Amino acid sequence: MNGLSSIISGKKNEGSSQFISINPANREDILGTFANASLEECREACLQAKKGLEIWKKTPAPIRAGIISNFGKLIEKNKEALSQILTREMGKPIKEARGDVQEAIDTCYFFVSEGRRLYGQTVPSEMSNKELFTYRRPVGVFACITAGNFPFAVPSWYFIPALVCGNTCVWKPSEDTPYLSLVFAELLYAAGVPKDVFHVVFGSGPKTGADLVSLVNEGLIDKVGFTGSTEVGRHIGEICGRNLQTPCLELGGKNPLVVMPDANLDLVTNGILWSGFGTAGQRCTSLGNLIAHKSIKETLIKKIMDKVASIQIGNPTDENIFYGPMIGERFLNKHVENINTLIKSHHRVITSKNGAITEQNKPDRFSGNAKLGFYAFPSIVDNVTENDAIYSTETFGPLFNILSFSDLDEAIYLSNKTGYGLSSSIYTSDIESAYKFRNEISAGMTSINNSTTGAEAHLPFGGNGKSGNGSRQSGIWVVDQFTKWQSVNWDMSGKLQLAQMDTNYINPTDYIIKF
Repeated sequence: MNGLSSIISGKKNEGSSQFISINPANREDILGTFANASLEECREACLQAKKGLEIWKKTPAPIRAGIISNFGKLIEKNKEALSQILTREMGKPIKEARGDVQEAIDTCYFFVSEGRRLYGQTVPSEMSNKELFTYRRPVGVFACITAGNFPFAVPSWYFIPALVCGNTCVWKPSEDTPYLSLVFAELLYAAGVPKDVFHVVFGSGPKTGADLVSLVNEGLIDKVGFTGSTEVGRHIGEICGRNLQTPCLELGGKNPLVVMPDANLDLVTNGILWSGFGTAGQRCTSLGNLIAHKSIKETLIKKIMDKVASIQIGNPTDENIFYGPMIGERFLNKHVENINTLIKSHHRVITSKNGAITEQNKPDRFSGNAKLGFYAFPSIVDNVTENDAIYSTETFGPLFNILSFSDLDEAIYLSNKTGYGLSSSIYTSDIESAYKFRNEISAGMTSINNSTTGAEAHLPFGGNGKSGNGSRQSGIWVVDQFTKWQSVNWDMSGKLQLAQMDTNYINPTDYIIKF
């Protein structure tokens, strides 16, 4: 077992089904062939990770963090090559790809210092000659399943703190980006992570991912991390709950962006386009419901449509495009299905062309290969109400809704009612409106006069409700996901001392104030 299970790279792996990684901008461009890891291969990876844990958790945290420092330097040295691979494999525009890789670099350098902290506390005892301490200990074997829309940044959010905290890892990366995941793992090994500490099992979510999570029932996994759909997150939560474990779940979103009548509409328009159509709408933090005050809605729509007309879609290696292809064919097909099934007769579709971009039906200034790539038009649906399925369905594509409101209470109600609670945004020049929205929104993340998307490496990332179980990634807060507390009391008195019973409490003397 060398840490990488079921890699084929062009060779036949007997007994395992194969899958290929293709360029979504050009389906004829194949990056590699991989195998779906079997249940037995997943089990072996976890067993090896358990063995690796015995040494890794005893490695001093500053030494573990030094390896992460090496990892950050290697990523930095190879940033452009990694960005090009990322763009080629999942279709993110090259500028965004560089940001995805930079997020991993920032995360590395943040957690290098955390290796010299991982603070516990000394606590005073109520007994004489007794000391109390608290320590952070690693959770154990961490199994993680990640999505393909942020194929470098999100794995870094999980594995960098997990490794610094002393855990060993088994990773099932997205089947949409296996080649970049292979490179990620190889860079970790080059940085100094032992191969029995970090394992990768390639394969599909429904098969290999499910097999991996099932090993919680065998006691081979101590913690699960998952980025993906709410439906799958619920299933993982059930398995972990039965085993008295708490997973780290980062799930979907139907993110609201509220526009107050006093907002700067030019600023709003730029934020809306980026929130709605950045990464072709394939972010868990992408705009779902634009909630505009009725007094400015039509003016705002005109500004949005003027901007939409200038969007350039196409080849993701082009520095000037706004968004590239969908991550893969199944994402494009699902997007088209959403348009066909969720849009009803009472809705007003304000974009003239919608669905898949084809050779016969292309937007102006399109620079991609419509025949070989998986491209979609930007779509905007107006006249949506809280009773419509499209209002509360995560669509994960270049599509968002428009709703209107009369007062801020209604806007907050519409923002919260979907049941999701990942990201949110309000545009206003009124401090009281911003304050009220910030306090009453149920989302785990809120932006004021900024878009719904965009995370920094040192701020907690995560959602509530259907968007997650309250766990957080990034910053110092994620350390709670990868450590468990140990309290130690050390009695040096040479006798048995019983707390609450042998404590020498001081009683007050009787004193009555006379006046």
